[in-house]
Amino acid sequence: MKHLSMTRRVVLAAAAATLSLGSPVLAGGHQILDEIHFLIPGGAGGGWDGTARGTGEALTNAGIVGQATYENMSGGGGGKAIAYLIENSESLDNTLMVNSTPIVIRSLTGVFPQSFRDLTLVAGTIGDYAAIVVGKDSPINSMDDFLAAYRADPSNVAIGGGSVPGGMDHLVAAMAMEAAGEDPTAVKYIAYDAGGAAMAGLLSGEIAALSTGFSEAVELAKAGEVKVIGVTAPERVNAMPEAPTMKEQGIDTEFVNWRGFFAAPGLSDEKVTAYREALAKMYDTDAWEEVRARNGWVNIHNDGDDFRAFLEAQEQQIGDLMRKLGFL
Repeated sequence: MKHLSMTRRVVLAAAAATLSLGSPVLAGGHQILDEIHFLIPGGAGGGWDGTARGTGEALTNAGIVGQATYENMSGGGGGKAIAYLIENSESLDNTLMVNSTPIVIRSLTGVFPQSFRDLTLVAGTIGDYAAIVVGKDSPINSMDDFLAAYRADPSNVAIGGGSVPGGMDHLVAAMAMEAAGEDPTAVKYIAYDAGGAAMAGLLSGEIAALSTGFSEAVELAKAGEVKVIGVTAPERVNAMPEAPTMKEQGIDTEFVNWRGFFAAPGLSDEKVTAYREALAKMYDTDAWEEVRARNGWVNIHNDGDDFRAFLEAQEQQIGDLMRKLGFL
């Protein structure tokens, strides 16, 4: 398989929205929807929850949506909410569900039987690039340094992450190593229970490097606690412009953990259009910029056929790598 380039345009959006049956567009005003109900496939405080609530906050504060409500539905790695949306499609035409890269990974591995193809694709709205991070006192200052240390003694250079083997953090590390010309199956990956534990493992010296979300590393890097040695973005990110990309270091790989919105299957064209118009208009508001900046998100907007094409490309790329690593 050639180098894995996770295309720059990813979509993410979060949450599920419930639209009331009122007129989608109010004449003479900028309100597009009366109400959105966000269905969140995980618990409070997670990335999906934050994306849904932040999106709802921006849409209502900007006057694009009259009211936003939220429902957390954990279970089955997100599968419970997906099944609920599909099985109750006739009565949930006013609901939007948030999801992200795991809907691709967990469909491939059979954690749940459905995939994004079983839903109405609305839009991707934000993204979080991945990063390889080392401790502040590490002699490693670049991906070249890291690769040199790895090649000198692969068994002593472990990469940690906050996901299970075969999960997103592992796959990102494998993508980067493969793009650097290394065997991705030979990388020593240490799995931790969530990102916070993985970061603690890095800071305590248990691992040489950490594969994590860029936004999770920015504040610690700015505080001088860690060094970001490679970001999977197509160009440097404004939140931390001193952090180098993988590409500028000769490692041809890109990846973004998108978050996006999905609706029940069979949703009317009118409502799909209203959802997409509301999300597109959100980007031009001060209310959204406040939420985006506060969370360190990157605007990566796609909808319609572009969203579908991205998801299909990501599914192919991740599937190829998971097969190579022996997870499929």
